[in-house]
Amino acid sequence: MLMDTRQLAAFCAVVERESFSQAAARLGVTQPAVSQQVRALEKRVGQQLLDRSGRRVVPTEAGLRLYRGAQRLLALEKQLLEVVAAEDEGALRGRLEIGASTGPGANVVTLLLCEFQQRNPELTVALSVHDTQRIVELVAGRELELGVVGAARRQRSVSFETFFRDEVVLVCPPRHRFAGRTLTLDELHGEPLIMMQAGAGVRAVIEEELRAAGTRLRDFDVHLELGLQESVKSAVVAGYGVTFISRSAVESELAAGALAVARVEGLEAVREISLVRSVGRAPSRIAEAFLTFARDRLPK
Repeated sequence: MLMDTRQLAAFCAVVERESFSQAAARLGVTQPAVSQQVRALEKRVGQQLLDRSGRRVVPTEAGLRLYRGAQRLLALEKQLLEVVAAEDEGALRGRLEIGASTGPGANVVTLLLCEFQQRNPELTVALSVHDTQRIVELVAGRELELGVVGAARRQRSVSFETFFRDEVVLVCPPRHRFAGRTLTLDELHGEPLIMMQAGAGVRAVIEEELRAAGTRLRDFDVHLELGLQESVKSAVVAGYGVTFISRSAVESELAAGALAVARVEGLEAVREISLVRSVGRAPSRIAEAFLTFARDRLPK
């Protein structure tokens, strides 16, 4: 038989104060509300719990037995609430299930999660890397709490919000003739161009920018299409061509001098990295803590 702790609290207050009015004052409610709770409890247990015939209200034998048990139950409820409150204020514990598409998952999200876990050593972090559509499906199915993707795909059961913005740049080997220069689209036409495979977020951004500039990707010498961002970087470092890529993905190579940036007149490519959440799912304390942590470190 399930017990309503509000009814038990009202009953115990009456027993302890021997008065409905004083119990109501203690609980901060009206006397009729206390009377209603006690009557509902008596109906629930099928017995009279209080003797109301005298000047004082006292428990019957059944009421006394219930009172002793109710004290233990209410004490346990208080203890549980204190435990929950302590968890909300204490160290983060548990597991964060997060997913990312191959672009943001290769660098930015990985490093953020590593630092976040290091600051919260009692926390386990699990990062799944898939294409954008798969990440959206996993978040929609609540197998992942959060997703970070390079393109917002419409779906009823998930919501998208801007997480950060990432510049898309043209990179080349450091001794390439384009290194450090601003070049025209005509100059780029004759250069071997390495691109991510169709459907990749960076490629979609560049295709849109080229269309806006009055040209198309197929007008260029795209002689390599590679599925992984790391593969594209490796090919450029090795001197097989130039590529458009997220700046965040090549920060370490730029700092080390393994790659150089070039500008293209008329192209100002920026892609929006989106956060995916399941609609109607209450965020966990761990997820909220990670997002606060990440937004303090990501470019505005």
